[in-house]
Amino acid sequence: MSESTYGTTTREALHTIAAHILARKRFGVSGRFGLRAGPGGIATPSFGDAPETIRLVGLGLIREVGGTCTRMPVDGSTLRELAAFTDADLDEPFSCGPDTPPLGPVDVAFRLAKQTAAEIADWFALAWRVLDDVLTSLPGDVEVATIQLWPEHFDAATTVTQPGSDAVNLGFSPGDASESEPYLYVGPWGGGRPGDPGFWNVPFGAMRRRSELPDGVDRAESCRRFLETGLGLVASP
Repeated sequence: MSESTYGTTTREALHTIAAHILARKRFGVSGRFGLRAGPGGIATPSFGDAPETIRLVGLGLIREVGGTCTRMPVDGSTLRELAAFTDADLDEPFSCGPDTPPLGPVDVAFRLAKQTAAEIADWFALAWRVLDDVLTSLPGDVEVATIQLWPEHFDAATTVTQPGSDAVNLGFSPGDASESEPYLYVGPWGGGRPGDPGFWNVPFGAMRRRSELPDGVDRAESCRRFLETGLGLVASP
């Protein structure tokens, strides 16, 4: 992924914006910071009385308050300018978990790779489509958490708890400090790794890199099978 003037990768810069613009602003109004995949990017759920939604779309930032929409470019703007546009308070202490990204240089302009931003948006859109498909096929007695795009780790994930089994995280990451490539994962909360030992290939459970998945329409089906296989193994006696 290409470097930005901000001094980090496009993925890391988008992570910072998601946490310190979108999540920070939503939290300041509602006390909640979970995000969602949105059309062409990342979005807050609607919050506040107006209501308000903030969306990161491609290399642009969109703010919708009631029936009014305002826009500004992210590429070439600083974090301070984006915060002023959304009325996010960068001086107010904010944390979405112990791995919340640092603010970094708030007065240095972002220079981001458009293709990378589009690939991350596509990965999160795929995540919602696959996770929704998996969750709607589960029996009614399975407990399921709302799918969130968590600003701490910048991944889209849910938690599934099957009767008599450990809870399991299912998620999609666009990459992180330990894995540069986008991947999806199954992460059981307990220490057990039942069934096929070849499936459990990382310390936290199992993961598949994007490069290990087929292209095109078969990718979603391959992701779904992987997640369902993990759920099935955890639920096995």
